[in-house]
Amino acid sequence: MPPPPTDVLNHAMAWQALCRASEGASRPDTSVHREGPLRLTADGWTSDIPADREARGLLDTLAPLAMHPGRLALAQLGQSLDGRIATESGHSHYINGLESRTHLHRLRALVDAVVVGAGTACEDDPLLTVRHVSGRQPVRVILDPRGRVPATIRLLREAQAPCLHLVGEQADGAGPTADHVTRLRLPSNADGFAPAAVLEALAARGLKRVLIEGGGITVSRFLEAGVLHRLHLLVAPLLIGSGRPGLSMKPIATLDQAQRPVARTFRCGDDTLFDLDLTRP
Repeated sequence: MPPPPTDVLNHAMAWQALCRASEGASRPDTSVHREGPLRLTADGWTSDIPADREARGLLDTLAPLAMHPGRLALAQLGQSLDGRIATESGHSHYINGLESRTHLHRLRALVDAVVVGAGTACEDDPLLTVRHVSGRQPVRVILDPRGRVPATIRLLREAQAPCLHLVGEQADGAGPTADHVTRLRLPSNADGFAPAAVLEALAARGLKRVLIEGGGITVSRFLEAGVLHRLHLLVAPLLIGSGRPGLSMKPIATLDQAQRPVARTFRCGDDTLFDLDLTRP
């Protein structure tokens, strides 16, 4: 049954519309999503009824992402003011606050697959599931060109969602997998997998909307390869002073070589979200 009529567009209605819009956005003929009084496009949203403050914030932040046409490659990093994603020992729980972690779970719910490198899979032992919000579970993808990820990590043991384990063609560790795990071999080199090849392999399996979640080296490689459409940086009001950098890219000689993406900013609890559009010059 359809929901009862309302005079106010609330947070729950906005989130449900975003989730449904993202599921159809990869189809080439989808440029507008209409749901009751709400109209979503890649440029934003309009509503025939007033939207409350939480709904407006959610739609302003996520409508362009949910309605991004065709394939989508999005990356996310949570970091301190001085650009650190962990201490020197690797401790990172939690640099960002609950609102930022909730935002990350929303990003997971709006994509087909969420990707982490082998280092993050081993050190953080994440689940990569949608827990703080309602929504579909993405396929969890591990980039493991050397086949070094042990079978004891939770992604390979716990079946809350499917897991795709990408290993190099020459890598060891081709033993049995759990029922929820699929192992796929890809060509690799000394630097690992080519980011574009990873996205092509995922798209060939129907995973067209992809979130590169970490770690910093993995996100940096996808950014430097020029295959990302958007980057979400969640910056906490925190100074760590040392530790692991978020983005680590090849040196440039002058600032005219620096990337200057179009940026939007939003409050995310005590943190600040930088939404960087990498598709515009």
